[in-house]
Amino acid sequence: MLPIDAAAHASRWRRRHPVDKAVLGLGLTVLAISLPPWPGAALVLVAALTVLLGPAGVPARRLWRAYRVPLGFCVTGALPLLVQVGGPDGFLTTADGGAVRAGGLLLRTSAASLGVLLFAFTTPMSDLLPRLVRAGVPAPVVDVALVTYRMSFLLLDAVRRIRQAQAARLGHTSRAAAWRSLGGLGATAFVRAFDRAARLQTGLAGRGYDGTLRVLVPEARVSVPFTAASVVLLAALAALTLVLEGPLS
Repeated sequence: MLPIDAAAHASRWRRRHPVDKAVLGLGLTVLAISLPPWPGAALVLVAALTVLLGPAGVPARRLWRAYRVPLGFCVTGALPLLVQVGGPDGFLTTADGGAVRAGGLLLRTSAASLGVLLFAFTTPMSDLLPRLVRAGVPAPVVDVALVTYRMSFLLLDAVRRIRQAQAARLGHTSRAAAWRSLGGLGATAFVRAFDRAARLQTGLAGRGYDGTLRVLVPEARVSVPFTAASVVLLAALAALTLVLEGPLS
């Protein structure tokens, strides 16, 4: 199980309905994208961090480990806006207004990433996917997503075990040995994935699979107070942005 999935299963909000958390987390993401980057996205970023580390109870170290990956993409995407290729001043020069555009893009994307992480850190996929059928998503699509979700953990565990076995046999002591080990790892992982898929198909057929996977979903109801508080927070962030946009811009 991935660390973010383990955190979602242990979250304080695990028993809340996914709609509650979607309104808050995805609402913050929409605000980060639609509001002006300054001060709108900055306010969303602070609010998302406060909710994640406060009421949601996400450990700071675990959040940073998950956040640094999308943050790296955000920084990588913003850096090209700082420079201009070609022009009368040289082949590579500083772009006019590039710092403002890069800062705005970085604020938007980093705040939007925190909104998505808020939903991911509090909602296990096993709680979300079965409910998508009630939301109108075709059952075969949900079934494929559920199987893929389950198989991904099995494959990751198999790859980890294979790498440990290769390391124990000195399979990474030289560049040539590392390449041979990498090839063996890919071949073995493919064979195991194919074998597990065949066994899964046989098991489903033996249980009378008729095109729909039936799984138990924890009972939960949409909390009107929680959803209303989330909407109030989102509205307050939007209103505060409109008030502060003039004085701070």
